[in-house]
Amino acid sequence: MLTSAQAQERAEALIARARKAGADAADAVYIADASESVSVRLGKLEDVERSESEHIGLRVFVGRRSASIGSSDLSDAALSELAARALDMAGQAPEDPYAGLAPEEMLFKGPVPDLDLFDAEEPSPQALRAMAEEAEDAARAVAGVTNSEGAGAASGAVVMALATSHGFSGGYQGTSRSVSASVVAGEGGLMQRDYAYRTARHGADLPSSAFIGQQAGERAVARVNPAKLKSGSMPVVFDPRVGGSLLGHLLGAMSGAGIARKASFLLGKLDAQLFDSSILIMDEPHRLRGLRSRPFDGEGLPTASRALVQDGKLTGWLVESASARQLGLTPTGHASRGGSGAPGVAPSNLHLAAGSVSVADLIGDIADGVYVTELIGHGVNGVTGDYSRGASGFRIQGGEITGPVAEFTVAGNLLDMFKAMVPADDLEWHRSINVPTIRVDGLMIAGD
Repeated sequence: MLTSAQAQERAEALIARARKAGADAADAVYIADASESVSVRLGKLEDVERSESEHIGLRVFVGRRSASIGSSDLSDAALSELAARALDMAGQAPEDPYAGLAPEEMLFKGPVPDLDLFDAEEPSPQALRAMAEEAEDAARAVAGVTNSEGAGAASGAVVMALATSHGFSGGYQGTSRSVSASVVAGEGGLMQRDYAYRTARHGADLPSSAFIGQQAGERAVARVNPAKLKSGSMPVVFDPRVGGSLLGHLLGAMSGAGIARKASFLLGKLDAQLFDSSILIMDEPHRLRGLRSRPFDGEGLPTASRALVQDGKLTGWLVESASARQLGLTPTGHASRGGSGAPGVAPSNLHLAAGSVSVADLIGDIADGVYVTELIGHGVNGVTGDYSRGASGFRIQGGEITGPVAEFTVAGNLLDMFKAMVPADDLEWHRSINVPTIRVDGLMIAGD
């Protein structure tokens, strides 16, 4: 795997070859990752895995025609062949009036800020095994745990570099450290499983492996022998583990490409009061050690903190250059890149600001409701906003979380759900999308 500086050099070299071959404009992206993981089950080593990959992608423009191509061969000969093939492909492509690089005057300039994404202390395979064993031992020590699906620890690194033919070149690198455990509680038909995991840029930011294991064990035991729910309308409270998915649906509908295609349930809602006026949703790409922090976007534009929802209203769409041209807007610095193809859009570190009530007060007036800890399936219509997902969790009765429940469906419409959303004050910061506990009244439960 190349260093960030070496990756920039390779991307720049590929751009030079593309221009020499006849491209009017081009950009090149290098993405590489390396990971090592160790897993154990029932106290025995189960798997040790090491993987490395690197890919360089080229996008060329000839007039309004464009083509993308990629390769894992970074030699000079391979880059020359890649550029020639991309030009041949572009000659056969249809014209796209919105295709092109990001506006030159908007490109990121200056040194790349240090977001502290790289942990120089790489754990050894022996250390990873010890972390996994500690997590599983702690999980199996919880009374009521009867089996283990295993525990694991992993270490990874990624390098990203981007170069464009109109003056941008930049790169950065980051690391990840993680630990997880998954166990089973109960016997026979009453068995239930649950898990816990944590990921961080730096190993020092992880909680102890024993904490992760104990959390997995306690969660599994709490789910044993679930009851069924009766069908009907009731308040639903989303645990922070699953509440972030609601923001994910919002982000998908805010994509400029979806708006341009008129395939979003947010069409015509830019000035509408979608949420309560207290709701604030922030995107923070420069958060130190953030899991999705980045100094520039996938087109070489600067990134910056932005309120995506403020006072309960959208502040605008998330657009890369192509959809910005189509919509007559300015790119927002949310372009994301894979190894090939045109950029899409993606947020960075997202959070829903904490509310003013405790979790106890949030559920205290619920006579009959449900606390959801797991969502199953993908029954969300991005065009209409209709929402229907399988779920499990715990019954809320008389303002208290009581016994486990399972095999029910939560249904509604996202626009109605956003309007009814009430956050608690328990926001934590260890995911890429961070939310507190969320209450949504009036959802339909399909159970018995």
